[in-house]
Amino acid sequence: MENNNFSHATLCVQGGYTPQAGQSRIAPVVQSTTYRYDDIWHLQRVMTLQATGYKYSRTGNPTVTAFEESVRLLEGGAAAVATASGQAANLLALVNICRNGDHILAASTLYGGSFSLLNTTLPKFGITTTFFDPEAPLEDIAKLVQPRTRLIFAETIGNPGLNILDFDKIRALSQEYDLPVVIDNTLASPVLCNPLQLGAHIVTHSASKYIDGHGTSVGGIVVDGGNYNWDNGRYPDFTQPDPSYAGVSYTEKFPQAPFAYKARAHILRDFGACLAPQNAFLFNVGIDTLQLRMERHGNNARKLAVFLQNHPQVAWVRYPGLDEVGKERIARYFRADNGSGVLTFGVRGGLETIDRFVRHLQLATLVVHVGDARTSVLHPASTTHAQLSEEQLCAAGVLPEMVRISVGIEDADDIINDIAQALERSK
Repeated sequence: MENNNFSHATLCVQGGYTPQAGQSRIAPVVQSTTYRYDDIWHLQRVMTLQATGYKYSRTGNPTVTAFEESVRLLEGGAAAVATASGQAANLLALVNICRNGDHILAASTLYGGSFSLLNTTLPKFGITTTFFDPEAPLEDIAKLVQPRTRLIFAETIGNPGLNILDFDKIRALSQEYDLPVVIDNTLASPVLCNPLQLGAHIVTHSASKYIDGHGTSVGGIVVDGGNYNWDNGRYPDFTQPDPSYAGVSYTEKFPQAPFAYKARAHILRDFGACLAPQNAFLFNVGIDTLQLRMERHGNNARKLAVFLQNHPQVAWVRYPGLDEVGKERIARYFRADNGSGVLTFGVRGGLETIDRFVRHLQLATLVVHVGDARTSVLHPASTTHAQLSEEQLCAAGVLPEMVRISVGIEDADDIINDIAQALERSK
């Protein structure tokens, strides 16, 4: 289904899979590791990228393809590659571009797992990162660009800082230094924001979050915008013949989406972090209601944020769009007046008070997750960002008193009443 006239709400329900006469109305689960061929020459052409087709489910599966197509349509990309997790999606995107000796410029307000990947793990493979304050002036960030800088990495909505990225600033930096921009769009979802239309070239998602929406499956996806010129002398892995695939040049063979084809043929093949067909099926089901759920998540989160602003036990509240800068950026970059479903607030009284607050919750639960239909809470400083130093926590916007709430789609009054009684009993 390829029709730019359809809205995102329609694409959520109808995009990605079109059955033929007599076929299953929804994309079925193809629970198979491999695929049959009649002669060795056909399979040889598939294996050497001379023909399209499935060969082994590590690099492609019909159920997974339906999921990839759905997210591709929602993001407006040229091609997409699904992965075993959101972390695998970010890893695939970064190492598909970078090699030993290369440098990444990344926002300091990243999710803790992404920060650790960039700060601790990738340097062991010779890929280094400099972190920048996304609210810093453009000229200050530009000073951090190095001769071997190969990409800019950031999140649409920082997790859990909840800053909305200034896409105009990042686009200007990208254009000045001819650098591809990789954006993790997880907290916004493709129905609220499409970074490829705002200057990004690659988009990633942890599909385990809003795309799934029900806490059932772990997975990720990378979307290639097809809008970056890799043939500029700095990315030879895309332009030079790949000896592991019969000398294929990705920019020559697949000019519409060389990044995605290389990611699948090379990185996914070699690293093996593929998405399971059953999880892809559940993601396809989740996308059906993504537009509806994001509206409810956003409405509930805004109501809760307003309530918490006036609560005596709350020191501060952060929610995208609650301040003037956030409102302006939502109006400029988002499809709707909706700051998504995550907010943070500071609890007065220290860690013991926070622990009592969590213990007294009746509707919300303490889980390491976000984007679920069910409301959940987390203390980032002691969990997702526990590996960061005090200086790094401050740069990421993670304060000791911060509680993150992933606001679900339950009745808003029930959520507010639960948070209120837990705060009262935590005194």
